[in-house]
Amino acid sequence: MKKATILLIFAMMLSVLAGCSSDKKDNNSSKQGQLQNITIGLMPDVDSIPFIIAQEKGYFKEEGVTVTLKPFKSAMDRDSALQSGNLDGAVSDMLAEAFAKAGGFDTVITSITNGSYKLVVSKDETATSVQELKGKEIAISKNTIIDYVTDKILTEGGLSSADSNKVVIPQIPTRLEMLQNSKIAAATLPEPMATIAVKNGGKVLRTSEQLNLNPGVLIFTTKSVNEKEKEIQAMYRAYSKAVAYLASEPMENYIDLVIEKGGFPKDVKGALVLPKYKKATAPQEKDIEDVITWLQSRQLITQKYLYSDLVDTRFLR
Repeated sequence: MKKATILLIFAMMLSVLAGCSSDKKDNNSSKQGQLQNITIGLMPDVDSIPFIIAQEKGYFKEEGVTVTLKPFKSAMDRDSALQSGNLDGAVSDMLAEAFAKAGGFDTVITSITNGSYKLVVSKDETATSVQELKGKEIAISKNTIIDYVTDKILTEGGLSSADSNKVVIPQIPTRLEMLQNSKIAAATLPEPMATIAVKNGGKVLRTSEQLNLNPGVLIFTTKSVNEKEKEIQAMYRAYSKAVAYLASEPMENYIDLVIEKGGFPKDVKGALVLPKYKKATAPQEKDIEDVITWLQSRQLITQKYLYSDLVDTRFLR
């Protein structure tokens, strides 16, 4: 009888332990099912607007992912944050990806973005064509997408690199301010800063759209791509929702939000023209090749990277 009682107690203890183990397993699997946070760097340009909308309209939350958006005023600061591991990804450009690879930093392009870049002359500048800017100061950020677009615009307009007088002003707001104060003849600016310049008397000479240039991209570290694949997939689903929202909603319904969260000047209200945002797509091979050729021609990189070296399309399937 005593033996039977001992066996019964032993069996009950095993049952309790099994239950605890099961609860622990359920808790662990629940934690494993949670998505990790991701951090994305943004620039003060229209490429960033879908991310702002996805955040403020709760689309990231709907997809179960927490996304932290960090603003930057210069490409150099953004790239430093990405390369130091403080960002998972960033709104960037093809040049930055090539530089990262050349510098031994493991990053990949995951999709293009829909940005717009314009060569704008100041209100006091008499030039009415690109050719008339020969020898005049043009503000840029050196060895960036701005520099690349500027070169393409000047070449298409009949000027060589030797004909131009580029002035390096990395921070976009400072570049805009100098243009508006007529301290420089012209500047290449992203939207919405180009809109501000025009609203205050500047004149657009040429745009990236007119040259069919689309070098803006979203970049992630390879570590994040491999360790946070589900999170990035969720981010892209939210991004698609934001693109659909922007396509269907009048701008007056969200422009105040974009100005506040994007750090855009209030002057853009009523003047800003947004690009036609598209769901995430892969960059064209020709665009990648053109950027690599430009970088090599200026001896900024030595290796001729292939499309597959720079682009990871797993999130676009």
